[in-house]
Amino acid sequence: MAVVNFEIYKVLGTLSENKDGWKKQLTCTSWGRYNPKFDLRSWDSEYNGMTKGITLSLEEIVALRDLLNEVDLEAAYEESVAERQAAKAAEKDSADE
Repeated sequence: MAVVNFEIYKVLGTLSENKDGWKKQLTCTSWGRYNPKFDLRSWDSEYNGMTKGITLSLEEIVALRDLLNEVDLEAAYEESVAERQAAKAAEKDSADE
């Protein structure tokens, strides 16, 4: 298995922590010999183990921030849940016929 070289320069915040102590965090992390980027993933308590994540450039994270500021997230979530429930009900109705 290949060794992944990285250095976390700054932990910007923790979004959640699971029962095993893994924390989903936004960090400024350098991967290999590259300049740091914004990284969102879960880490173990010693920062040795990690999950798959997403790495964003400054431009990408600024665009994401702006998008999140424009969107009514609660409304979008509720609409998605209602749409899913309607699809499940339609699927059940067609299976009952």
